[in-house]
Amino acid sequence: MLALLLDHILGEPKKYHQLVGFGNLANKMDQWLNRPVNQSSSFSKTNAILGTIAWCLLVIPICYLSYVSLVLLPVSVQLIIEVVFLYLALGLNSLHLHAMQVFKPLSQGDLSTARHFTGYLVSRETANLTPKEMSRATVESMLENGHDAVIASLVYYIIGGIPLVILHRLANTLDAMWGYRNTRFNSFGFFAARADDILGFISGKVCTLLYALQQPFLLALKNAYQQGNQYKSHNGGWVMAAGATVMKRTLGGSALYHGKTVHSLVLGMGDSINIEDIPRSINIVRRAAISLTLLVFIYQLASYILV
Repeated sequence: MLALLLDHILGEPKKYHQLVGFGNLANKMDQWLNRPVNQSSSFSKTNAILGTIAWCLLVIPICYLSYVSLVLLPVSVQLIIEVVFLYLALGLNSLHLHAMQVFKPLSQGDLSTARHFTGYLVSRETANLTPKEMSRATVESMLENGHDAVIASLVYYIIGGIPLVILHRLANTLDAMWGYRNTRFNSFGFFAARADDILGFISGKVCTLLYALQQPFLLALKNAYQQGNQYKSHNGGWVMAAGATVMKRTLGGSALYHGKTVHSLVLGMGDSINIEDIPRSINIVRRAAISLTLLVFIYQLASYILV
């Protein structure tokens, strides 16, 4: 609860963001070990092994040090550090700010600025996107990153504390950097992509439930199961299908990536996305985060009273 409150009041650090330094280290590791193949369809076992080694060197020592450091500290200090680290891992305020950077210029008809900021959220080409396409891209990013940057951190804190939160955030960051199916990362980023899929499986299902609870519950779960299992990203498909169903909107479809049109499964059901759906998507993520926090608080309070 305190971590969510800090995120709401302070937002993410304006300078020296913790993931920026990690990202710089990951880039150096990529330059040092990555040996790209000539074709995006080719797979190099050697490069995949090097990518796995790079992932382990970047992630495991940090997680281990965080665990050892917390164990050695007094309980009172542990609690303070856990609140601070969880606050740093949460990105709800940041998601809201990024969504508004697209929503406000779109509402004012400033398509150039809206396209610029949409490019911060998605890897698809944004130069010629229409207002509806920018709205769709933003809503998809909010619902999917609502899991990656908010719900997953809360879930893994509940399961394993700060070390597991750090594990997920670092793995998710490496997937965002290396998890592409192109000539540079098809092999080197293979383990990073699979690790993120595995770590996001449990939290993705929890996020789906939290979205679906905002009604219609059963229909949202049905679409998440049927559509999410066919989507290019299993975890992303589940949460976006549930969120889109709650909004009574459709997501997915065609988009341009690196000069190629990629056709994705349509998720959810209802009308196509419009500009006003951008703040609605953030509200879905916010309600999901608050609901999970309250459920855990009630459980802990009940356990304390009963004991």
